[in-house]
Amino acid sequence: MLSRHFLRSKVLQVVYAARLDPVDLAVSENNFKHNIQRLNDLGTLQVSALVHFAEVAGTMIDEAQHKFLPTEEELNPNRRFPNNEFIQRLSENYDYRHHCKDSNVNWGGVDYDETFRQAFIGLTKQQEYKDYLESEPSFESDHDFAIKVFRYLMNYEHLCDQIYSQSLLWEDDYDQIAQYNFMMLKAMNESFDISTMIPLMYDDRIEKDVDDYQFARQLLLVTLRHSKEVEGMIRSHLKGWEYERVASMDVLLLNMAVAELTEFPSIPERVTVDEYIELSKEFSTDRSRLFINGILDKFIIELRSAGRINKSGRGLMDPTMTDTEE
Repeated sequence: MLSRHFLRSKVLQVVYAARLDPVDLAVSENNFKHNIQRLNDLGTLQVSALVHFAEVAGTMIDEAQHKFLPTEEELNPNRRFPNNEFIQRLSENYDYRHHCKDSNVNWGGVDYDETFRQAFIGLTKQQEYKDYLESEPSFESDHDFAIKVFRYLMNYEHLCDQIYSQSLLWEDDYDQIAQYNFMMLKAMNESFDISTMIPLMYDDRIEKDVDDYQFARQLLLVTLRHSKEVEGMIRSHLKGWEYERVASMDVLLLNMAVAELTEFPSIPERVTVDEYIELSKEFSTDRSRLFINGILDKFIIELRSAGRINKSGRGLMDPTMTDTEE
């Protein structure tokens, strides 16, 4: 599930790209759609890393048995982790297999295998791994340990770097997607089986996801259509400051904010202002939040006077409403 804040940041990326390389609306819309799909690809890749890691661990344990001089422990290994019940159920799940096929997940290659091998060697040295092997077998203990291993993998630096190399956008999104997957996997209980639904980051089977995606899509198109108009509004409110000196990211954020204020009647003005202040902290200069806040206050007065802000909906009754309640 992608939050609207996160979706706004994805819209901002496409708007920024359109500024550098002007394209028609259809192309920008397709770029946005592609970027969202790539988030699903990243999410699926992260989850599949857990399954592949257990497979590599099993291979390494099997190989150790056939060493020239194996130890007693290597001859009689504890296969608790490769046989982890939760990971086995995950690997057999219909949704998981479908997602991997759609995202063309492929961990083949010497580089990845070596990374997973080194990661497993590191894991076996941890006390948590040793405690797990000695614990009473159960789905609960397998599930708890699998979640810990997932977190371990998502923070394994060399694996992270290899995943980043697959897409320019993935490094920025990696942590948030990993956190979503961590919470999603953690929420699964003993009823999890082959037919359990595994939701994607953006899942068109979920009504809220579809609604939020349509919000972001419309925000993108309205922003691109009315950029010149907003430029004039910005110029009219600058006092002792030239338009050309305004940070380009601030201009784009203001474009998006005006589109949201005028085209989305159910989103309260304060929610919009707060959202773009937060985005300015993430993507623009240290002083941008003050500039964005001050200009938007003036814009709201101007747009209200022109009758272009007409808010409605139950969400407006609560001035403390958060973005997740839009």
